Amino acid sequence: MACISATLTSLVCKDIYASDYISRGDVHSMKLTRTTSFGGIDHLYNISIVGTNDIRKLRNLAVKATLAVGPSAGVGKGKRSQHTMDPLAPDFLPLPSFEQCFPNSTKEFRENFHEPSGLVMHVPFRRIHLSGEEPYYDVYDTSGPQNINPRIGLPKIRKEWIELRERRHDRRFTQMFYAKQGIITEEMLFCAIRENLNAEFVRSEVARGRAIIPSNKKHLELEPMIVGRNFLVKVNANIGNSAVTSSIEEEVQKLQWATMWGADTIMDLSTGRHIHETREWVLRNSSVPVGTVPIYQALEKVDGIAEKLTWEIFRETLIEQAEQGVDYFTIHAGVLLRYIPLTAKRMTGIVSRGGSIHAKWCLTYHKENFAYEHWDEILEICNQYDISLSIGDGLRPGSIHDANDAAQFAELATQGELTRRAWEKDVQVMNEGPGHIPMHKIPENMEKQLDWCNEAPFYTLGPLTTDIAPGYDHITSAIGAANIGALGTALLCYVTPKEHLGLPNRDDVKAGVIAYKIAAHAADLAKQHPFAQAWDDALSKARFEFRWKDQFALSLDPTTAQEFHDETLPAEGAKVAHFCSMCGPKFCSMKITEDVRKYAEEHGYGDAEEAIRHGMDSMSAEFLAAKKTVSGEQWGEIGGEIYVPQGHANEEKSTLAS
Repeated sequence: MACISATLTSLVCKDIYASDYISRGDVHSMKLTRTTSFGGIDHLYNISIVGTNDIRKLRNLAVKATLAVGPSAGVGKGKRSQHTMDPLAPDFLPLPSFEQCFPNSTKEFRENFHEPSGLVMHVPFRRIHLSGEEPYYDVYDTSGPQNINPRIGLPKIRKEWIELRERRHDRRFTQMFYAKQGIITEEMLFCAIRENLNAEFVRSEVARGRAIIPSNKKHLELEPMIVGRNFLVKVNANIGNSAVTSSIEEEVQKLQWATMWGADTIMDLSTGRHIHETREWVLRNSSVPVGTVPIYQALEKVDGIAEKLTWEIFRETLIEQAEQGVDYFTIHAGVLLRYIPLTAKRMTGIVSRGGSIHAKWCLTYHKENFAYEHWDEILEICNQYDISLSIGDGLRPGSIHDANDAAQFAELATQGELTRRAWEKDVQVMNEGPGHIPMHKIPENMEKQLDWCNEAPFYTLGPLTTDIAPGYDHITSAIGAANIGALGTALLCYVTPKEHLGLPNRDDVKAGVIAYKIAAHAADLAKQHPFAQAWDDALSKARFEFRWKDQFALSLDPTTAQEFHDETLPAEGAKVAHFCSMCGPKFCSMKITEDVRKYAEEHGYGDAEEAIRHGMDSMSAEFLAAKKTVSGEQWGEIGGEIYVPQGHANEEKSTLAS
């Protein structure tokens, strides 16, 4: 009899694949994964469901969850539970709205026709409305559909796209496969519109492996985006619970908050309770690509004991996550047995969780990394779902002391080998990079990655440029991120202020995202991206013209910018004042410059430069007129002599002394 693997969560979240089996009554034996919980009580289950009565029970549970889509019962509550009480019905709390986060902005859509499929794309962007005669300004938007209850989940905008391909019985589903065939997919056109670039250029970059579009065919809620060195630099935000703290509600909230402020992708790095359920809720509410590190859940399945891991358990986990819709996997297949001794003299050893798990397994059995040994099988799974691979840097340096050592670069070389093998199977790939790197060693990382990995997109964690600032590592790492982004890194993994200290909360997530949006934009400016400077110019013009509200609206974080301004000048009149509390009305350089220009205009000079030149000539004439003889017989108020007689100097000194 046919046997499918599913979870109750898949059913109650109205998963279109699993629920179809239930509605047709095709299930004779259904295995519920070991992490499934009922009534919030965790236990291990392996339940066989046979007959229509049991199917009816599952239907009823699905209906119960489907009906629970009204306002959360938790609205208005203050304190959150540290853990989710019922993973099937999380108690979601509302966040500040799009309009509250971005005053004077509206969410808009560009329509574009995809000729091969006959479908119309609706591509989101944010329009910033400016004052007076100023035109509006449009910026890239990652916030996703708004005002949707998380219990319902986001609209499945890719449903028709995927159904068309399935009806064609395409033998491969990857964006790289289509790109190599010369086909511009809906996802490629979507990305081209977002980036204001030609769709054919997008296709060519994906075909050669220099860019990827992470887009699992089962993540139907996805608004496609592209990662590549010839596109806007992107930012990833890590979320996920731990064994110590957090809940499904908090992680979904972090997802929504991160994407509101500009995160282009999300990684769910959960290692605590309800890993599967947390990921399900995240995926159904994410309009950006979602990545995972599958070895974390595989380890949880063997009670956290690395020695119990097997390829079979890892493979099962890959398929489970693929079925849910995970868009990219971080797999540390480059941590080879022979590289592990290279870390022995490091100050901080192996700091990657995934890398340390694989290393422990390799040393225990003195066998090669099973992810490396079964790489071709991993590629087949990715090929079926169009899952991108982020080849993990399990031997990245965890301190400045260990930067650019033999272990790190040995793994990078293996990443290059694995990249080329993936391309042969039309699987999209990016390479993960460090880590902790001082600024003078950053260029070597970029140069080697471009050379050894054939220009596949580079995805770096920072790097952190110093180790001395716990609590401020979003800054130490954003410095490195801006540097390596300018050199060609395509995706920057954010670091929050809590790095090395604890699990970040919602505020930490925002701080990390904003720091990295700054780094990414600085890198785009350095790369002379055609549209990067226009944003800076728009804000600079508003600043010079004292259009305070436009300054706020054009900033990455409008609410914080306005709060800082209003802290000392809260009155509404201050929003039109030609000064701030830093310089006041008399010392504002921009106000003085404005006065100079006004003076030039009133006196008939062509421009400020001509007025300044005239002023210099006038002052020079006065200076020369006041110049007297060296004898010092006569002295004017201004005085034009550089050298004066000693006697007069002494006389002036005596006068001043008296």
